[in-house]
Amino acid sequence: MDVRGKEVIVCGAGKSGVAASNLLTAKGALVTLYDGNKELTKEKLKDSLTGYEAMNFIFGDLDANDVKGKEFMVLSPGISIEAPFVKLFIENNIPVWSEVELAYKLGKGRLCAITGTNGKTTTTTLVGDILKAYYDSAFVVGNIGIPYTESAMFMREDSVTVAEISSFQLESIIDFHPEVTAVLNVTPDHLNRHHTMEIYADTKMAITKNQTADEVCVLNYDDEITRAMKDKIPAKTVYFSRTVKLDNGVYLDNDNICLKENDKEEVIIRTDELKLLGAHNIENVMAAIAIAKYMGVPKDVIHDVIRDFKAVEHRIEYVATVDGVDYYNDSKGTNPDAAIKGIEAMVKPTYLIGGGYDKGVPFDDWIDAFNGKVRKLVLIGATKQMIAGTAKSHGFNEIIFADSLEEAVKICHDLANDGEAVLLSPACASWDMFDSYEQRGELFKEYVKGLE
Repeated sequence: MDVRGKEVIVCGAGKSGVAASNLLTAKGALVTLYDGNKELTKEKLKDSLTGYEAMNFIFGDLDANDVKGKEFMVLSPGISIEAPFVKLFIENNIPVWSEVELAYKLGKGRLCAITGTNGKTTTTTLVGDILKAYYDSAFVVGNIGIPYTESAMFMREDSVTVAEISSFQLESIIDFHPEVTAVLNVTPDHLNRHHTMEIYADTKMAITKNQTADEVCVLNYDDEITRAMKDKIPAKTVYFSRTVKLDNGVYLDNDNICLKENDKEEVIIRTDELKLLGAHNIENVMAAIAIAKYMGVPKDVIHDVIRDFKAVEHRIEYVATVDGVDYYNDSKGTNPDAAIKGIEAMVKPTYLIGGGYDKGVPFDDWIDAFNGKVRKLVLIGATKQMIAGTAKSHGFNEIIFADSLEEAVKICHDLANDGEAVLLSPACASWDMFDSYEQRGELFKEYVKGLE
């Protein structure tokens, strides 16, 4: 696609918006960068924008005159398609593109893409490592923290890319077309933005909408919502399952993770070879096997990379043992279902730190998953009263409130005994107290190291 000389507006001056602006200016587009923050100035963005001198900037409010004449608008994932100013573009028949839509149109090579409520980052990282082990030019991009547009300008025709794609990024795709996709699971999350589970699931399923019948979508057979997607998507379906021995697909057979295709079964790896902790990670491994296989990677490469792969940062990440107490950072447990998996991975009595930004999801299943493992629940953030109320309604009353994450860590240190564990697994987003779940996790690790 040729964007030279075209007037384009990028909405959102965060990481994705900056990367999109840099890509567009490098390709010769005339870029206006808009952000609703009236306190922001172009000088604050100068060091991050490679095309700074040639760009226009708007901060605060947009009006109809700002929109006229624009070829298309690029919407950063943090901004909802329902934001009032987006209507200006729709009313003026100006296409609204996701940042990943832009990257897809200007990037090169082959693409696989992964979505789902939980497990995206681990699966994407694992697939990325597998692709890098086999292909000369491989990229890992998207919601994982590396904007797709940041890497797109370096892609070649022989490149392969794996993209972690969020529901926010899928709201405004048009031609985005991976050859292999995966929907790992769909559980309640982001309902403050998507409103209903049906809309949320359909948004996830949109990752497949431009696929053809000879391409592949990898689905979780054990998840009722993703299992039912088979009849709604255009691509060939390949299931993975931890509970059912499938006729075709990837499944767990005792201690073996197997791939079966056309009545031929192969053992890819044994579970006792894995360095990953928890049943949910077996599912992530199975999904990665299917994706890598249909991206053309041989079995022996897949096996060797998976065998050596360790957990990603902020996902049930071991931090330290202090006074006989193990500390784990699961800051990426940003919804109840993800946080349940954190609890399930614990094998010792656990002091759990939870709470944060309210995404409009219930906490009942999370509380039920405590199942005698959780000694105390230490709550922080905007949801702490809501979570406490839910916990008490389920008969769990061992609750302590803290005003900060640092205070929560100190409380747990004072209470936990030799042979027990402390787990940060908030079941909530971080945006009420932190810039990101990464910042929350890094601070947790810093506070734990301070105990030593």
